[in-house]
Amino acid sequence: MRTKRVTGLLALVLVLVLVAAACGGGNDTESESDNDNGAAKTLKTVPGFDGTTINLGVITPVTGQVAIIGNPLTAGNQVYWDAKNAKGGVAGKYKVKLNIQDSQYQPPLAVQAYAQIKDSVVLVEQLLGTPPTQAVLEQLKTDKVTASPASLDAFWVREQQLLPLGAPYQIQAINGLDYYINEAGGKGKKICTLYQDDPYGKAGLQGLEFASKELGFPIAVKATFKAGDADYTAQITQLKSCEAVWLTATPSDVAKILAKAAQTGFNPQWIAQSPTWLTAFAASQLAPYLQAHFWVVGEGPTWGDTSVPGMKQMLDDVAKYKADQKPDGYFTFGYAEAWMVDQVLEKAVELGDLSRAGITKAANALSEVKVGGLFGDYKYGPPADRNPPRSSTVFQVDPATPGGLKGLKVNFESKAAGKFDFPTE
Repeated sequence: MRTKRVTGLLALVLVLVLVAAACGGGNDTESESDNDNGAAKTLKTVPGFDGTTINLGVITPVTGQVAIIGNPLTAGNQVYWDAKNAKGGVAGKYKVKLNIQDSQYQPPLAVQAYAQIKDSVVLVEQLLGTPPTQAVLEQLKTDKVTASPASLDAFWVREQQLLPLGAPYQIQAINGLDYYINEAGGKGKKICTLYQDDPYGKAGLQGLEFASKELGFPIAVKATFKAGDADYTAQITQLKSCEAVWLTATPSDVAKILAKAAQTGFNPQWIAQSPTWLTAFAASQLAPYLQAHFWVVGEGPTWGDTSVPGMKQMLDDVAKYKADQKPDGYFTFGYAEAWMVDQVLEKAVELGDLSRAGITKAANALSEVKVGGLFGDYKYGPPADRNPPRSSTVFQVDPATPGGLKGLKVNFESKAAGKFDFPTE
């Protein structure tokens, strides 16, 4: 009798164990099964990924005149990843490390930097500037390496090896001129442009020319300059009769251009592409002139607008990981850029492949990239299906606003911007 009773008890225990396992009660067994079958367990080591750490490249101006953009933008990258790593990293387990290389905004140096790091990173998280991106692009295609350009040229939209973010420069020009003509009394005014004579400047010019055709205004003067020029007397003289000027430049040249304009009493409505701005301008001797005559066309909210979820998240992370960070739109771009790259990496881990081909597959598998309203939602998928945001914010200079810029017309899309077709490869 005792033997039968013991045997019966053992049978009952066995049944209960099997039932518990079937219901998920055996946590250790379930976890082990998940590890055996999950993508994280089967991820292979690849260039830039050793099984525990994901290495990302950053090719940016750390020194030189464009470092005033590159350094805060890279700081935004780093703060995002500091916050992500504190939560375990990508997929909660893979920490991210940045390999930062100085391009000085010089295309040959960007090419050298890429050659140095391409075999030790999963992808290039930041490639700052239109000329450097153009210089590296053919090698990216050959190597099948993916990069995120810190540049808003419309040509990036259809490039398989690039991960673009935000409304392109062309859209900024179209929306900015539409606002000036249709809402700010610019109809019939003499509109001109001053642009940097390189691919970055010509991207803005392309948008201006499209706006000219769609909105029915002539471009009276097209003045150019070379990045780093010392004197702008000739250009200001050329523009003297203009009532509005679309400006494409980087901040170090903007300071010299506007100083010369103020000195000579040239007071058009300057309407400027987003990378023209530097927060320090709002506290400079130029501030009164800028308040009266200068708009910046960008995207998203003003710094500190925590009604925007992405801004609140970013500022919370700033408080934890870089409390001394001053308001800076380039920092915001860098943070949003890392957030976008994170979505690609999360998808790649989900699909079980961090290789070059795996990154491409992951990017094409994303239907949309969202960064909490810091920039507009970007329809992703294969390059032929991509559709970037087409809205812009026209900012006016306001030294009392964090970052020095206050939204004048926030997140609007003109009819002309909706008609712009993005070029193919």
